[in-house]
Amino acid sequence: MRAYVLVTAGAIGLAAAIIGAAAIPHRMAAAPSWEEPVPSPAPVAMTTVPPKHQPQGPPTRLRVPRIGVDTPLVTLGLDKAGKLEAPKVYDKAGWFRGGPSPGDVGPAVLAGHVDSKAGPAVFYRLHELKVGDKIEVRRGKDTVTFTVTVVTKHPKDGFPTAAVYGPTPGPELRLVTCGGVFDRLRNSYRDNVVVFAVTQPAQVIPKSAAG
Repeated sequence: MRAYVLVTAGAIGLAAAIIGAAAIPHRMAAAPSWEEPVPSPAPVAMTTVPPKHQPQGPPTRLRVPRIGVDTPLVTLGLDKAGKLEAPKVYDKAGWFRGGPSPGDVGPAVLAGHVDSKAGPAVFYRLHELKVGDKIEVRRGKDTVTFTVTVVTKHPKDGFPTAAVYGPTPGPELRLVTCGGVFDRLRNSYRDNVVVFAVTQPAQVIPKSAAG
């Protein structure tokens, strides 16, 4: 079985540069194939504020202690059809480089496979996360720490586009993968698992302070 999740058998997609939620394909099948996004949503509520210390450089590593994830991050672009390209590996998560970086203002999206024909993949245990769990993203000399606020599961025809891709006043993070029942006829999972997390200024830790 394959599955994927920003970031398998089913997943999400993003638009380029300045993201408009209505331009974001958000699901990926194992083939992969893509479906159209839902209509343009309203902005989500403000939940965070920009950090005083601004991390620099692209995200390079993801750590999620509760579920044993410690992986380099690959970058994901758009294919010729303007849709998010599938990660080429199953044991690494991917960051969509056309959207915000983790620690920058806006919803940064990281996507990863849930499994493959060989077995569990990088986000196999994503659904086990709990409110209050920590997620760390490495950027240059800094570590940006996020706190999980909610873990959700949605049918693919009910993907929460507005909540995942809508503008935010501060740095936020979304981790996305597939979940639920595997549909063998479609070669795709029926649901998406989406983890929402936020950070506060004190949680952006320069390397000199972190040791």
